[in-house]
Amino acid sequence: MSSHSFSSPPARPDALRASFHKASLGLLFVGIAGSVHALATDPKRFGFAYLVSFVFLTTLGCGGLGFVILQHVSRAGWSVAPRRQAEWLAGVLPLAIVLFIPIAVLAGTIFGAWMHPHGEHLKLLTHKRPYLNPTFFCIRAAICLLVWAGLAWFFRTSSKAQDASGDVALTARMQKWSAPSLLLLGLTISFAGFDWVMSLQPEWYSTIFGIYMIAGSLVSAIAVLAIVVTLLSDHGAFGAVCTKEHLHDIGKLLFAFTVFWAYIAFSQFILIWYANIPEETVFFKHRFEGSWATGSVLLLFGHFVLPFVVLLSRHGKRNRAVLLGAAIWMVLMHYWDIYWNVMPNLDPAGIKPSLIDAATLCLFLGVLIQWFARRMAADNSYPVRDPRLAEAVRNVNL
Repeated sequence: MSSHSFSSPPARPDALRASFHKASLGLLFVGIAGSVHALATDPKRFGFAYLVSFVFLTTLGCGGLGFVILQHVSRAGWSVAPRRQAEWLAGVLPLAIVLFIPIAVLAGTIFGAWMHPHGEHLKLLTHKRPYLNPTFFCIRAAICLLVWAGLAWFFRTSSKAQDASGDVALTARMQKWSAPSLLLLGLTISFAGFDWVMSLQPEWYSTIFGIYMIAGSLVSAIAVLAIVVTLLSDHGAFGAVCTKEHLHDIGKLLFAFTVFWAYIAFSQFILIWYANIPEETVFFKHRFEGSWATGSVLLLFGHFVLPFVVLLSRHGKRNRAVLLGAAIWMVLMHYWDIYWNVMPNLDPAGIKPSLIDAATLCLFLGVLIQWFARRMAADNSYPVRDPRLAEAVRNVNL
């Protein structure tokens, strides 16, 4: 590796940053006002809606962190150009420590099925009590949040420090710690999925649910990466550093992880369907009844079939408008995936959309977009002194 830098710093996307800032303020205003009203009038609905949006944001952040770590593990050169935006996305994870507080406060309401069991639940959960208890739940949540925040801080600050110093040793350090970091990230995402989503239906279990959460995190984070990189490219933030070739590569990753998510989701379903064990099939019972059955079909076609068809061709991956549209759609589908996993525990009879759901989503989208606006103002759009930057510039898809 040899140090390489461009003589002129990357342009600041001031117009895009201003648009992000204004949009985030509007979303935050609606989200905060709506959430406060919802908490006062319907705390249970608010708790579940807040959990959906919280898991949505944290999985995006974990997916961004996973993307960054994977690039260091594989010592990839092409991804140096768009890697900074993945570092920004991972940077929301320290904020999740504060955003988790309402879930901790409302835990008895959200996770009442195992925190306050009765009837058949009480007998069933007796042997799960050493794991499913409030104290251990909070300890595990703290471990996950602190690990994510620490890893996000380490990789983002190391990358930014290299912008200033050009020290190649920083790249070597990030590569050194990438493999154990990837292991930590995989384990913590899995346990967070067990605790925050799977335990809502405590009689149910799935040994593949952890990798299901990891797959959703990666595909949604790559979709966000495609959106932000496309917008920044359109506003000249990269110059000649990030081109259509890089967007093509991001499109290929989005396509690949869409297929990976579908494979994991189908594996979970087919094994449960084939075994036909009551403790496992209970998960799909409500999701195949009433309007939730329609929601399940939407997940199948929206999260897999449609993006598969759109992104299958080379043209779909290289066309900016097509890629941007597909990426926005996949972010929406990731939210629906989390909603589909969580909300049948509150509304088992069918889908009951609420303004409370929209308010919490606005709140978390406002936080995410405001964070990106701040990073655009403070950071370079790409790692300007990364030793593999020249390799990234030469990237070509044959």
